[in-house]
Amino acid sequence: MDFDFTKEPGLIQLKPCLEEKMIPLMSIITPYYNAFKYFEQTFNCVINQTFPWFEWIIVDDGSTQDISLLLEYANSDSRIRIIHQSNKGQASARNKGIIEAASDIIVPLDADDLIIPTYLEYVYWGLKCHPEASWCYTDSLGFQEECYLWKKAFSSEKMKKENLLVCTAAIRKKDLMAVGGYDESNQHYDEDWKLWLELLAMGKYPIHLSVFGFWYRRTASGMGNQVRINRDLKNCSDSLVQQSAQKITKVIEAIEYPRQSSANLFSKPVCSNWTYKIPQITEKKHILMLLPWLEMGGADLFNLELVKKLNKSIYEITIITTVNSSNTWKQRFEEYVSDIFTLPDFLEISNYPEFITYIINSRQIDLIFLSNSYYGYYLMPWIRKEFFNIAIVDYIHMEEWYWRKGGFARTSGVMKNIIEKTYVCNERTRKILIKDFRKAPENVETVYIGVDKDLYNSVNIESGLVRKQFNLEEDRPIILFPCRMHPQKRPFMMLEIAKVLKKSEMRVAFVAVGDGPQLEEMISFIHENQLEDTVFFAGRQADMRPYYKDAAITLICSLKEGLALTAYESLSMGTPVITSDVGGQAELIDEKVGRVIPLMQDEATQLDSRLFLTEEILLYTDAINSILADREYYKILCYECRMRIEESFSTDIMIKKMEQEFLSLDLPAVSALRHKKSDELRKYSDIIDDYLEIYVEYEMAESKQEEIWAAREWYRNLYESNISCTNKLESANNQRIWKVVFKENKFLRKGFARIWNSLTKR
Repeated sequence: MDFDFTKEPGLIQLKPCLEEKMIPLMSIITPYYNAFKYFEQTFNCVINQTFPWFEWIIVDDGSTQDISLLLEYANSDSRIRIIHQSNKGQASARNKGIIEAASDIIVPLDADDLIIPTYLEYVYWGLKCHPEASWCYTDSLGFQEECYLWKKAFSSEKMKKENLLVCTAAIRKKDLMAVGGYDESNQHYDEDWKLWLELLAMGKYPIHLSVFGFWYRRTASGMGNQVRINRDLKNCSDSLVQQSAQKITKVIEAIEYPRQSSANLFSKPVCSNWTYKIPQITEKKHILMLLPWLEMGGADLFNLELVKKLNKSIYEITIITTVNSSNTWKQRFEEYVSDIFTLPDFLEISNYPEFITYIINSRQIDLIFLSNSYYGYYLMPWIRKEFFNIAIVDYIHMEEWYWRKGGFARTSGVMKNIIEKTYVCNERTRKILIKDFRKAPENVETVYIGVDKDLYNSVNIESGLVRKQFNLEEDRPIILFPCRMHPQKRPFMMLEIAKVLKKSEMRVAFVAVGDGPQLEEMISFIHENQLEDTVFFAGRQADMRPYYKDAAITLICSLKEGLALTAYESLSMGTPVITSDVGGQAELIDEKVGRVIPLMQDEATQLDSRLFLTEEILLYTDAINSILADREYYKILCYECRMRIEESFSTDIMIKKMEQEFLSLDLPAVSALRHKKSDELRKYSDIIDDYLEIYVEYEMAESKQEEIWAAREWYRNLYESNISCTNKLESANNQRIWKVVFKENKFLRKGFARIWNSLTKR
């Protein structure tokens, strides 16, 4: 996982300090001793929390420096309290804060460490959903003098020898009091490690959330480092820790996320009765985006552009994801939105409705924007039943006939009486939604995604980087193939095109950028067909601009597209595009900026078919030749590419259109119709509830089947690997036997030769 350690939380204060008193549902406890050097960043982290119902108790442990500055920060927010005591050490300061805490949940936080904006919300809900658990913690990372990600499964046995946890977690106050709080017998030792062991010794167990929520500042002067490098302190600390470790007599299991939910529960969806509202300084429209994940891809790039460019003075955004994923683009989204929740990382699917409705209530959501989340679609009838005042819209990138009889387009059509407006990325998909899925024409709007024309501008990018990467001559044309190596993108069609062009006099180089399930098979194909000097793999790239810059043509030969973002990006960089005639590609690409090639395979029946018609392959090769044959004509094409984006297809145009659409959803007539539909659905409340329950059961059953299938594949690969090893071993043995026989025969031949020579001499 690529992680950017420079994107530290708390570098700036995102939320204003509060003057009004808040009911404290959590108590942050911070021991403070001359800690002002890093305190401002920790202060920002706390103030930036998306969960405002906390108190922050700072225990001044006899500080001698910057007391006035500490008081100034404390006086800026009504939730902060300062307690003074003489210097007694961290354990004593924490215990003092715990005793003074007004809430039932304690969150220890040192004055130089950091938490992400959603930290309190994550751990609060972890404990809320598991009332018997004693504490809830997240994954963590080290930063500053030593950078690393810390993600280890919990083990009570390993905890006896190694501290797998950090000091910060959400801990139930009653359990802290039951073990006597932190041990104050020594000022310099691993007091948090000892505390976890004491809780485990009492049979208490934690919840481990799959979120990098805590940033542990690694410095040479830190208490943890002081204990590690001082032999006397370390020996004393180890002795205290081992006394507690010996009390643990049984294995304690943690609740680990992501978690496989049990099937056959048929849990009735719970609507949150949360009544507290997050204070709003200015009146804004609040949008809840329901997405599957935050990963690299065209749909995700559209979502990213939306949250990046929507007018922040008018719109507030919360993002919820519903599919288990690594969410490799999460940090990119966090640059523009702090309110992000990846549900599988801290909730079971049966808890999703309660959390989502909690978000709706606490944020006073005005609009739900749904895209590519299957769970989100099946949740919508229930949401409409429970909330009459929320607008619901979705965005469809393409229809997929090979998957669930139309993919998300089919589901959107089923929900046509629930979803008020559907936006699509091309006109062809709009027509399919109206004709095949019976959406009302007035409720389906084409909004072209476009591209950031300022970011994708060739004048800002150095040329020659890709040529240098693959040692390609300056006059050798590069055909760029940017996509996920997946059957939908027909990467083997690209390889067939490369085979034909290799035989011609034109020495083009194909550069494939991306990863995917067919990558290894493609590499094998290249070796089998001697294409090593024709096709090159760049892997997955965070920045595509150098590739567009050096490419002569971008090739898109997909079986299915909505309207590929790579086409937008390529044109914006002034690089012509040759594309298959799928989705809305022909709405962007024509002979002024490239070529559109007829698709000669059937999407529904020929997914991953390698039986490409020679006629189709030759259409691509002819198009490549015709574009590159005339240098002056090629220059005109490149100019037209850039002009097309500037005039009609920039993300600025898309954002303006989306903002106009969102405003239109506020009209009184639209609100009245929304209210009427909600009333009608309430008449069938049990059916609506059961509809969601059945879908959740289906999801859990499918997840279980995928788990079984993955295990089967693992065993199959292991078996095949074992067979392969056995065959290789047998072959090696045969080789050794053959060598022995050969040597024996050679020895015997020499022996017979000597005897024969001896006899003939006689």
